[in-house]
This record gives sequence, structure tokens and C-alpha cells, in this order.
Amino acid sequence: MRILFLDLDSTSPDHLGCYGYQRNTSPNIDRIAAEGVRFTNYYTSDAPCAPSRTALMSGKFGINNGLVGHGGTAGDMKPEGRERELMGKLTRGGSLPSYLNLVGNLNTVLISPFPQRHSTFHFYAGFNEIMNTGGYGNESAEEVTPTALDWIERNASKDDWFLYINYWDPHTPYRAPAEFGNPFENDPLPEWLTEEVLERHKKLAGSHSVHELNIDYREKTYTNSTSPVFPRYPGDIMNMDDMRRMIDGYDCGIRYMDEHLGRLFAALEKQGVMEDLIILISADHGENMGQLGIYGEHATADQGTCRIPMIIRWPGMKQGIVDEGLHYHLDLLPTFAEMFGGPAAPEWSGSSYAQALKEGTNCGHDYLVVSQCAHVAQRSVRFGDWIYIRTYHDGFHLFDEEMLFNLKEDPKEQNNVAAEYPQVCREAVYYLNQWHDAAMRKNTDAVDPLWTVIKEGGPFHARGYLKNYIERLEETGRGELVPELVRRHPNEFPQEPSAFYGEMMARISAKMMKK
Repeated sequence: MRILFLDLDSTSPDHLGCYGYQRNTSPNIDRIAAEGVRFTNYYTSDAPCAPSRTALMSGKFGINNGLVGHGGTAGDMKPEGRERELMGKLTRGGSLPSYLNLVGNLNTVLISPFPQRHSTFHFYAGFNEIMNTGGYGNESAEEVTPTALDWIERNASKDDWFLYINYWDPHTPYRAPAEFGNPFENDPLPEWLTEEVLERHKKLAGSHSVHELNIDYREKTYTNSTSPVFPRYPGDIMNMDDMRRMIDGYDCGIRYMDEHLGRLFAALEKQGVMEDLIILISADHGENMGQLGIYGEHATADQGTCRIPMIIRWPGMKQGIVDEGLHYHLDLLPTFAEMFGGPAAPEWSGSSYAQALKEGTNCGHDYLVVSQCAHVAQRSVRFGDWIYIRTYHDGFHLFDEEMLFNLKEDPKEQNNVAAEYPQVCREAVYYLNQWHDAAMRKNTDAVDPLWTVIKEGGPFHARGYLKNYIERLEETGRGELVPELVRRHPNEFPQEPSAFYGEMMARISAKMMKK
């Protein structure tokens, strides 16, 4: 058995031809989709990068594995504690590659710099061969493909391997080389991205709004600066020409990557293994390209960020079908367990969708809960036609605490209808509480890492940014947003003792003086 897993960072299904996109961004991906099962409601349980891949590899929600952010305590997995054995669970089948190695007897191979990018070295657990492409996730496809082609030429004809490859080109900032050109320069923009939509988005705040598409990590501020190194990526979106530059840049990243995937497929055909090869094509998260007024970022627990592609071509299984059930990306481990006839670990959070591959039957969840704690602190419930988003820390975007979107009527999440459908919101909160209770029962430490993030100062990509951002808002004529930001985030400013506690201290001092 041979398995190829293509992890295409920041690739949104909304921008792939096989998912209905009008631009020809993905002919090679589309070809594989036509030969397998395409999942349309497939979600990362935890976003963005490090939480997503940790959940995938461990098979556990972030609330259980502990890694939900990009910094602080929640930037690392929870230790196993006193019950840890000489070989921890990640070695003993508790990670995706170690499971495939032990149960499937597969040689597991990784081509990725991801663990170094986020210091998530648990990601290596279970891989027999590891090749770090050396760019901390800033690689273009031409820096990844030669390593992959070399391995394919030397090893593809061997039996029993699992090859996991990361590509990064759709990740902001978009870096397809200049000589690639722009195959979309004459294509219309997506119909929904109109001047009216842009004008509404100009009234919004926060990182990767149309005013601030970049982050200066050294100065801790959001900016509209540009870089000659990334000419496809604008600093802001003030008109439709800027909008085109943004959308074309992202789509060029996908198309450039797709052409390199075509080179891999050609090499595998040359080795004579393509016909019987199992191929999985997915992503760690999607990319907001206007959803919630955010562009070029994976910053929320919404449809734009958390819905991801999943295409599985498994020879001998169903071909050319679409599965519309609700699935988590971490359902993959239980699915592999069923396909290989192995045991399922009791701590896994997901459930198998093997029957979708074998029979084409719907075996999805009744609802999903997805989380984001790196840019904002949010949990969302996906059920029926709805996505309900609960915001605990808005990352300075001034999101409503409750947001509700009808994805059938409003797939780009432009109209919050929470006030109009309170009963739907209550149903979502019931699901959220049900999920939370079940997840917390699995935690030996009774700690919800979302609240760890908040107690440690908020999401990593917003922590310590507000003072500088307020200055920018005032400098750019948006000072009317400042009072509400200050009201929502009082902990960002030094606090004077309240009048109540000041009076109490005075009374205590007076009593002590009398004695």
C-alpha cells in the first residue's frame, strides 16, 4: 500500500475548480477529485496552523491536547503527566504517522519545515524519514518539489509507504515568482466582491482588514506596508484594483502550486505507481478572502478559515462522488483505523468516515464545534445551514459576541442574523455546551486552554498590540472606533485601584492605626 498526503497550507476550497470556483486555479487537483471522493463540509477542529496540525496528528481536539494558540502555555501540547511511560503515547500509535507505521506497517516520510516554523516538534513523532526544506514555511513550490521528486525517484516503486508533503504557496504573502505571470488578469473577480462590499469593509477594524493587511511583529502593530519581495501582495485594499491584486495573488499561489503537483503526479506515473496510489489532498485551514471583512488571513473560527478541502482517491473505493456530511479533519485517524482493521484509541476525538469511501453513505456528525485562539478567541458551531460564532476575545475586530450566518443564503458571512433568530442561537449554544462538557470529561487537569490564552493576555497575534493600534486608528481618521476597543479590552491598559478597593484599604489602614 502506498499513500500520498498533500497538505496545502491555507488552501480554501472556495478557490478550487472542483469545488465550483469559476477560475481555472487547480486542474491537477481537479483531476484527482474526479477520481475519488470530494468532501464539501470538511473542517479543521482547531485553527490556524499549529493547532490544526496538532489536532490532526494527535486525533484530539485542542481543548484535549492543549495546543490551541501560537504562543504562551497554549502553544505547547499538554504533557501526559505521571502516567507517561518510557515511550509516550505519540510513539505508541498516538500520532497519525506512528499509527500507520505500527498498524499499517508503512514507512512514514515527511517533507516539511512545519515543526521548525512553530516549534511543534511533536509533529515529527512517528515519521521514519524527515526532510526539512529549510525555509520555515516561507518556501515556494520550486524549493519543495525537487526534494519530493528526488524521494519519488528513489523510493516510489517500493511497497508500503506514507509520504506527507507540505506546500506553502497559498499562504500569505503570495510568492509565486514574477516569471509565472498572472493567468487570471483577464478573469472577472468573484461576483460577490463588489464596490458596495468593499465600502462596508472599510468601516471595519482589526488585523487583515482592508486598511491593515500586514503585521509588524517587531513593532507590534498592524500596518499597510508593502514589500518589494512580495509584489503580488497589497498593503491595503482601497479600490477594486487593489482587490484584484489581492485575489489574483492568492489564486496565482494556488495555480503555481497546482502545476508543481502536476509534476509530482507525472513522476509517480513514470514510476508506475500512480494507478494504485492512495492520494489525499487537504489543508491545515482555509483563507478568509472577504469573509467577516478579513483578507489574506486565517484568523477566525468561521467558514472561511475552518472549512478545508478534502479529496481522497482510494483505488477500489468510491470514485467521482461528493460527500456532504459534516466531518472534522481529525476524523482521519479513526478512518484509517477502520480501513486498516486496527484499534481506535479511546482518547481520539473523531469518528470514522470509512463508509463514505467504501459505500458512499453519509456518516457525518450531527454538528461540529471549531475553535480559534491564535488571532481571536472564538468557538463556532456548524450545523444544518448555520454557523454560529461565539467570540470571547475579538482580536480588536469589534466582532459581536454572538454571530449567526445562514450559509445557504450567505456563504460569505456578510450578514449577522443572530438577533433575528434567537432560537437558532440557543440551539447552537446547547450544542456548544454539550460538546464542551464531553471534551472536558476527557481532561485530567480540568483546564480549558481557551481560557488559558485569555488569562495570559489574549490571542498571540493580538497580545500587546492595542496601544499601537489605537494610535494608528487615530492617525488614519478612524478614532471613532477607539472608545469601544478600550471599553472591551480594559486589561490592555494599566489600571488604577478602583474607588471601592481604595476606600476599603483606607478603612483597613484607619483600623490598624487605632490599634
